[in-house]
Amino acid sequence: MDVLIIGGGLGGLTAALDLVGRGHHVAVVERKRYPFHKVCGEYVSNEVLPYLRRLGVDPAILKPATITQFLLSSPAGRTLTVPLDLGGFGVSRYTLDYFLYQQAEARGVEFHQGATVTDVTFEADQHHVTLADGRVLQARIVLGAYGKRANLDRQLQRPFFTRRSPYLGVKYHVRLDFPRNLIALHNFADGYAGISAIEDDKYCFCYLTTRQNLKTHGTIPAMEEQVLARNPQLGGILRDAEFLYPQPEVINEISFAPKNCVENHILMCGDAAGLITPLCGNGMAMAIHGAQIASAHVHAFLTGQHTRPALEATYRREWQAHFGGRLRVGRAVQGLFGRPILSEAAVVGLRYWPRAVRALMRQTHGEVF
Repeated sequence: MDVLIIGGGLGGLTAALDLVGRGHHVAVVERKRYPFHKVCGEYVSNEVLPYLRRLGVDPAILKPATITQFLLSSPAGRTLTVPLDLGGFGVSRYTLDYFLYQQAEARGVEFHQGATVTDVTFEADQHHVTLADGRVLQARIVLGAYGKRANLDRQLQRPFFTRRSPYLGVKYHVRLDFPRNLIALHNFADGYAGISAIEDDKYCFCYLTTRQNLKTHGTIPAMEEQVLARNPQLGGILRDAEFLYPQPEVINEISFAPKNCVENHILMCGDAAGLITPLCGNGMAMAIHGAQIASAHVHAFLTGQHTRPALEATYRREWQAHFGGRLRVGRAVQGLFGRPILSEAAVVGLRYWPRAVRALMRQTHGEVF
C-alpha cells in the first residue's frame, strides 16, 4: 500500500481523507473500535474549517456549538473574559471521530480496528508494520498519529517515554445551565479545568491535574470535592451539573516534553509529534493542521516530486515553523497556572491587561489554512 497510518484520531483520519482524495491507497490501524470517547477538551479553533470543507467533511452537519468567548478564573474564583478572535466550535470526539471514520471508510480507506502495532521496521525503502495478531503490513510511508503515548514510543526509544510525567487528565460529559458560546478555564491547586459546549445541549468538562493530587486525596470524587471545588466557579459546576456517564474518562502519563516529528522514517503528527498544554486549548486544530502538512509532503513523495530525505527534511522544517513556537509558549504559560499564589496573581494582573491575554492566545493559535 502507499500509506499506513498508525492511529485513527483526528490527525490520522484527516490525513487518511486527504491522501485517499489524492488517489493513494491508505490504511489506518486503530487499537479501539469506533465510536469511542477520548480525554480531550473538545474545542476546535475555526482555523481548520476551510480545510475540512475542502476535504468534504464540514462539521456543521454535526450541529456543533459555536464558541466566541473565553473566560479565565483564578483559584479564588476571580474572572476575566475576552472574545476569541477566530472563534471555534465544540463537538465531542465520540461524534466527530466517528463521522470522519465513516467518511473515510466510504471513500475507500482500509481500516484495521481493534489492532495494536507492536513493531515498525524500515528496510529497502519500505516500512514493515507488525500487528499484535502477527500480521505484517507493508507501506511506502508510515504516519504516526497514535496520540500522546504508546508502546511504539518505547520501541522507537523516544526520550520522553523514559521520563515519568506527573500529569493526568479527567473528562466528563455533563448538562448544565451555562452559556453555550463560552469556553471557560478554571484554575485550582495543581491543575486547571475547562468547560465548553458540544453537540446535543451537552458540555465537555475536562481537567488536568497531578498524580500526587489524586494520591493525596485517594479518589477522584474526594479530590474534586476537596481541591477543585475550592474554586467557587468549579464548585458550582460540580454541584449543579448532571453527569451523563457513571465514570469519567481518565488518562495518565501526559507528557509535554519536546518530541521529534520524524522517527525512524515515520512522520509523526498530532500529539505523537508534540502535545500542547490543554491550557492553550488548541490541540485538536493542531492535529488537523499537522495532518494537512504531512499529507501535502507525502503526496509529493509518492508522485516523485520528493526524495525520502527531502520529504523528511521539508516536513520537519514546516512542522517546526508552524508548531515549534506554539509549543514553547504553551509550556511557558503552563508555568503560570496550577500554583495558587502565582495563578491568582496572573489572573488578577491580566484582568487589567486584556490585550496581553489576546496576544498569548494568538501565540498558541494558528491562522486559517
